[in-house]
Amino acid sequence: MSEITAMDALQIMRALPHRYPFLLIDRVISCTPGQSITAVKNVTNNEYFFQGHFPGRPVMPGVLIIESMAQAGGVLSYLTTADVEPKPLYFLAGVDNTRFRRTVLPGDQLVITVDVARVKSGIWFYKCSATVDGKLAVAADIMCAPGAER
Repeated sequence: MSEITAMDALQIMRALPHRYPFLLIDRVISCTPGQSITAVKNVTNNEYFFQGHFPGRPVMPGVLIIESMAQAGGVLSYLTTADVEPKPLYFLAGVDNTRFRRTVLPGDQLVITVDVARVKSGIWFYKCSATVDGKLAVAADIMCAPGAER
């Protein structure tokens, strides 16, 4: 499969069922189906979650960073199985070895990298990282499993 250079929000929404306010990737920078994907989440001050997390000290919740990684993995799985019909819908099945290294704040651009570690019995195992300004914010191993068909 050939490399995909970029995807905008509309193309991402064709690959994922998520919509505002829960679509947590804004752009795909590059993707090599079956291998890796790099996506971007622009973190803005008007994100809904900053109202309560935390007033006066807005910090992007770690679970939403994990979700953005899973969504990038979902796009990777979708693009890798482009010729499969009907399309499976992938669900987050597990998160292991997670480390939070720095906070993600309004104005940050989160660069999410997902590499396929392996695929076994239809379950995708990913090595994920999220960086801000080239510095590691979060690293995790994520599993996604196919669920209901689209």
